Amino acid sequence: MINLNVTSISKQFGTNLVFSDLSFSAEAGVLGIAGSNGSGKSTLLKCISGLMKPSSGEAEWVVDGHITNKQDLKQIMGFAAPFIQLYEELTVTENLQFITDIKKSSGSANAAELLDELGAAEFADSHFGELSTGQQQRAKLAAALIHKPRILLLDEPGSNLDKKGREVIVGIINRFRKNEELILLASNQTYELDLCDRVIDLQPK
Repeated sequence: MINLNVTSISKQFGTNLVFSDLSFSAEAGVLGIAGSNGSGKSTLLKCISGLMKPSSGEAEWVVDGHITNKQDLKQIMGFAAPFIQLYEELTVTENLQFITDIKKSSGSANAAELLDELGAAEFADSHFGELSTGQQQRAKLAAALIHKPRILLLDEPGSNLDKKGREVIVGIINRFRKNEELILLASNQTYELDLCDRVIDLQPK
C-alpha cells in the first residue's frame, strides 16, 4: 500500500509565490493535478518527488506501512516530464540499460518488450537526440517505466503524442490502477484529467 500525505506545502521563488499551504493525500489510483500554464503543476510534482525542496510544509511517503526516505523512493518511483531528458548520444535501448544499471534494479522490465508495448520498438536503436518529439516522449515513458515503479509521476504525458500514443497512456494508467499503485498526473488537458479518480485544481497566483 502506498500513501502520500502532503501537509501545508508552499513554494516561492523570490517574490513569486507559486502555490501556498496545499494539503492533500493520495493512495492507490490516479490523482490529477490541473491548472493552466504557470500555475505550478510541474513545481508541485518536483516538490512531491523530492527533486525540489518546498519553501515550507512537507510531502511524506508511506510505503507498506513505513515512511520512505528520498533514496528508497527513487527505486520505486518513475517520472516522465518535459524537463527530464535522456542522453542524446545514446540509443533508446542504451538509455534504458543505463537507467537500469544506475537504479541497480533486479526487477526491471524487459526493454524490448516495454518498447514494443509503447510503440517505440522501431527506433529502439536510434540515438535519442535524433528522434522526433513524439518519439522522444515515448522513450521518456519507457525510461520512467523500465524499473517497474509502483509510483508514477506524469507531467503532460500526452504532449506530442498522436491518438495511438494517447491510447498507450490510457493503457499505462489502467495497469497502475488495476495493480493498486499510484499515478500523479499533471495536465491542463480535459481528456487526460478525465482519466483521473480525482483532481486537484491549481489556480494561478
